[in-house]
Amino acid sequence: MSESKQTKIAPASGKLAVLLPGMGAVATTFMAGVEAARKKIATPIGSLTQLGHIRLGKRSEKRSAKINELVPLAKLDDLVFGGWDPIADDAYKAAAHAKVLSPEHLAQLKPFLEQIKPMPAVFEQKWVKRLEGKNVKTGTKREQATALMHDIRSFMDKNNCSRAVMVWCASTEAYQEVGPEHATIAAFEKALDENHPNISPSQIYAYAAIMSGVPYMNGAPNLSCDIPAMIELSEKKGVAIGGKDFKTGQTLMKTIIAPGLKARMLGMDGWFSTNILGNRDGEVLDEPANFKSKEVSKLSVLEDILEPKIYPELYGDLHHKVSIHYYKPRGDNKEGWDNIDIVGWMGYPMQIKVNFLCRDSILAAPLVLDLALFADLAGRSKMKGIQEWLSFYFKSPQHAASVYPEHDLFVQKVRLENNLRYLVGEELINYLGSDYTNE
Repeated sequence: MSESKQTKIAPASGKLAVLLPGMGAVATTFMAGVEAARKKIATPIGSLTQLGHIRLGKRSEKRSAKINELVPLAKLDDLVFGGWDPIADDAYKAAAHAKVLSPEHLAQLKPFLEQIKPMPAVFEQKWVKRLEGKNVKTGTKREQATALMHDIRSFMDKNNCSRAVMVWCASTEAYQEVGPEHATIAAFEKALDENHPNISPSQIYAYAAIMSGVPYMNGAPNLSCDIPAMIELSEKKGVAIGGKDFKTGQTLMKTIIAPGLKARMLGMDGWFSTNILGNRDGEVLDEPANFKSKEVSKLSVLEDILEPKIYPELYGDLHHKVSIHYYKPRGDNKEGWDNIDIVGWMGYPMQIKVNFLCRDSILAAPLVLDLALFADLAGRSKMKGIQEWLSFYFKSPQHAASVYPEHDLFVQKVRLENNLRYLVGEELINYLGSDYTNE
């Protein structure tokens, strides 16, 4: 144990409400998987909070601990699920429609999933043109925000929850840039009162969560809480926020492969990425305005990892192309193709081909669990504002305005683990060789 002071963390006592805007494939797969783990019929594979171990102290000490034993995380049995969706289907019907889970798993989990019914959603079709739904809130945007805050309080009271977290699992909204109405809390609240057209549904959810003291994690590339007003509000209210966009399939591969190529000083002329999927997310992304939000999120990864301004001879003329295609027969089983044109010694060209046949919601579900539990931990630890230590989970990590985002998956994991060590007063790992050779 180092001499660093252990952070005072409130105990994870009582029930934790996990509130999910968007009750489609990702949310229902997440809820089903947690219940399956609680019933001991499945292992929560992909979840760092449930399966991950962390090294403590120097290598010579041979100490380690499971993450969920090192820090006081909420127990799976204490999670209570709720959420909102413009489609009124209960979680069982929504999961059956998504066709992510097998009929055998759905049959085992039907009694649990049928009980979870979505609350009327804040929804405006101009932001997600390919979706329609009648289970929606009416009124002005201010009235909708007030209604969401009422939903949060009522759900927590009804289910005897001591705390809550919110994780956005809904669709990608149409591309949007920060405007004057997003600049300050006062400007945002004035825009709410004026029913301003540039206040998106996800921003109303983020506002309602923060105003309710509920940590908010954004699993889509929407601006949502990544605007100055929400950052200011989260700091003022002492609430943890984070985002954007779950790092699952193709981008996960990029943040694994690109750091390795850069570490060996291999050059790159181009990286072509395309993928097909047929779920609700794919249908939404078939709309150009919604795809642009996702494209911006995906394209930022390589430039930030490879740093072409520092290494112009290796990456200064990189051609990075990303496309997504809706293909209904594929459903949730997304297929991603990548062609990477790399350059080696004396300028000789080589290629890497990746064909990743993944299951989008199966990869996203454990991220929802980890983000919910870590966001709750942050809340009980009095951590506020942007939680950059959770960048490990996001394609386009939210970050302080004064720094660039960290995309390297391995650097992100070191930062996450060091944050956990810090919270419990353990020595941070810095990998200085002299620390080990002297032992």
